[in-house]
This record gives sequence, structure tokens and C-alpha cells, in this order.
Amino acid sequence: MINRVEKLSLLSEMIAFAKYDKDINNVEYNFLLGVAKQLEISRSDFDYLIEHPVTYTHLKSHSERIVQFHRLVLLMNIDSESGSSGVIKLYNFGLRMGLSHESITKVLYLMESFPNKIVPPDVLIDIFKTQYN
Repeated sequence: MINRVEKLSLLSEMIAFAKYDKDINNVEYNFLLGVAKQLEISRSDFDYLIEHPVTYTHLKSHSERIVQFHRLVLLMNIDSESGSSGVIKLYNFGLRMGLSHESITKVLYLMESFPNKIVPPDVLIDIFKTQYN
């Protein structure tokens, strides 16, 4: 179970990811708001985070880092504007989270073969499990 500081950090990281190359569009905003609700973060706290990011907190749980990486994959592909800069950004976020570069590379490669580039959660988990063991 992750605490409130970690939840705020996750959401702040996702907001930074969405803002990386442009403003957050409506689709991204609604996706992020949905994640905020999942994490039990209020709308006012979420809106505050958009303008005032919090410091990155490294997640201790490997499984939570995988879930977060999957959220970032979804976020990158949600508006169908995933160019090479988005892929590089996603790769770097994955490395910063302490995920193996082999797993990240495999996910990014396989992503191209799925509809809308959305890797199913079970496939993503299997990739990371294989590399983790």
C-alpha cells in the first residue's frame, strides 16, 4: 500500500509527463483526473498539483513501479501523439523508477503491435516478471 506522499508524487510525475512537450489537453486531463480518483486524491489537490508539482518520491514496491509505468504508457498513447520524444521520455521515466532497461525496451517495442499501442496489463506484468526473476 502506498501512502499519500507517494500518491501525490505519482500523480505529479504523470502531470509532468503530460506537460513535457505541450499543455495538457482535455483527454489527458480527464485521464489524469481518473488516476487521481483511483489514488483517492481530491480534485482540488489534483488541480493544485498541475501548477505546483511535488518532489519525486521513489516507490519501494516493484509492483507499484510497474503499475505506474503502465499508467505512463497509457497516458503517452491516449491522444495518439506518441512521437519519438514521448518514447524517449517514457524510457527515461522508467529508468528513473528503477525498472530494467531490457523490460522497458521490450514494452516499447511490443507496444507497436497492439491496437492504439496500448499494452495489456497482463502482458506488461509478464515482461517485468521475466526480467525481475
